[in-house]
Amino acid sequence: MTAVEGYFSYGKVAGAALLLLIGLLVTMGIGTSFGTVPILAAVFVPICMVMGFSPLATIALIGTAGALGDAGSPASDSTLGPTSGLNADGKHHHIWDTCVPTFLHYNIPLFIFGILAAAIL
Repeated sequence: MTAVEGYFSYGKVAGAALLLLIGLLVTMGIGTSFGTVPILAAVFVPICMVMGFSPLATIALIGTAGALGDAGSPASDSTLGPTSGLNADGKHHHIWDTCVPTFLHYNIPLFIFGILAAAIL
């Protein structure tokens, strides 16, 4: 933990933002939040303990990080399902018509409220 403490020494808000970005990348890379929650928990819990986050804030960060990557990932069930239904006419573009709008309209507010939840709890 001493190797990464320097990256998380700028306060809880900056630390929460960095943790959420890490969670976004990990979950988006795998494509499912259910498979990444154990991975995120193994990484986030020690870091959150060092940073002084409460158990509720740690849970909020893990859940938010999983949801962030799941919502915008092209390989996620939450984007593949709508695309399969909307592509009945063959004119639906998976990335531009499903993933990008979902990422912009869902992930940005989720990211902001995830940071607020971690700071408040």
